[in-house]
Amino acid sequence: MPLIQVQLIENVFTPEQKQEVITKLTDAMVAIEGENMRSVTWVILQEVRSGEWGIGGRALTTEAVHALVSATN
Repeated sequence: MPLIQVQLIENVFTPEQKQEVITKLTDAMVAIEGENMRSVTWVILQEVRSGEWGIGGRALTTEAVHALVSATN
């Protein structure tokens, strides 16, 4: 059965956004495999502490992600 694991930096997404991620990822699997997969598709969201996620040799923080989102809006 499908198991989708998503890692996020803590305190970036609201509970409502996390629910949307779960719903949309489940919907994507159902679109590929059929409605019978909905009840057996697992989605696990794991949060990583701010500063413990590195990109390009630098630690990424919650504040940096918020700044990035603000800059693109």
